[in-house]
Amino acid sequence: MTNWNIRFWEYEFYASEWLWLLLLVPIVTFYLFFREYKDKGRFRVSSSNNISGLKKTWILRLREVLFLIAGFVLAMMIFAMAKPFHWSMYNDTERNYKNGIDIVITMDVSGSMLAQDFKPNRLEAAKNVAIDFIDGRKTDRIGLVAFAGEAFTACPPTLDHEILKKQIQSINGDMIGGGTAIGIGLGTAITRLRNDSIPSKVVILLTDGVDTGAEVSPLMAAELARAKNVRVYTIGVGSRGEAPSLVQTPFGSVMQNTEVELDEATLKKIAVRTGGKYFRAVDENSLRDIYKEIERLEKRKMEDEQFKSEPPSTPQAFLNWAILAGGFLIVVLTLLFTRND
Repeated sequence: MTNWNIRFWEYEFYASEWLWLLLLVPIVTFYLFFREYKDKGRFRVSSSNNISGLKKTWILRLREVLFLIAGFVLAMMIFAMAKPFHWSMYNDTERNYKNGIDIVITMDVSGSMLAQDFKPNRLEAAKNVAIDFIDGRKTDRIGLVAFAGEAFTACPPTLDHEILKKQIQSINGDMIGGGTAIGIGLGTAITRLRNDSIPSKVVILLTDGVDTGAEVSPLMAAELARAKNVRVYTIGVGSRGEAPSLVQTPFGSVMQNTEVELDEATLKKIAVRTGGKYFRAVDENSLRDIYKEIERLEKRKMEDEQFKSEPPSTPQAFLNWAILAGGFLIVVLTLLFTRND
């Protein structure tokens, strides 16, 4: 739809210094009127039969209108040069997300993730919510790192989300040593992110335990993330108090209520050091809300990145009126008036 809104008080101007030239508009218009009355007859009516019956006073009034139109055209051109921007013309769906961001979901798959305070258990609930999150990030490269006592890259960041979702569905802790190496998991995720100029790199770290790794501490990995400009959102999983968990006994696996051990202090420090945020998920619904909040936060950051380079100016309305009025002015001068030689 063509824009014709020239209510200049509704616009912001990125180059407002050009608006000082508006002071020239009344000066130029006054000069044209002054020259007209000082040098009457400079223009004469053409001999066309179509206007032979026009009265002299009507012609004089028409000339005055043309002077006003010339001043209007000049004003419209000045407004256009001042780089106007109108928020109503900024389409949310056209914001600059086409380059997307890089995200690595780093998921704890240790034995404690089989606790059944989530349905059917923490790990399966985390998988389901992660898949729903991926479905809403069409333009982002998303990868997966799984960790327990060790860590491995189940899927590098990719736009092929179908392969990624299959990997999420299949991961478990059977092939990884026991333990919860949070630092190693986070460090592995950081190494999977590109080092180019992509505007945003994110790790979503989900765990239900306390770090047991010896090689890389969680805070060392957080420093690496900060150095590489990677934001880390940390999610602590587990109900408060006790949770029903499978416990190995001499008589096999039995379900027992065990104390939930979660190092929230460290997870908070990781988030703070990297510009992310810490969340606590006590059930599947809260976990879904956390992913929605992360999506909202990342969308806002992408918008902020775009606004740093300012949205494009929208001078179309002023140019439309300048072209329309200028064209009318040229046509009338060409058809009705000729210069004396």
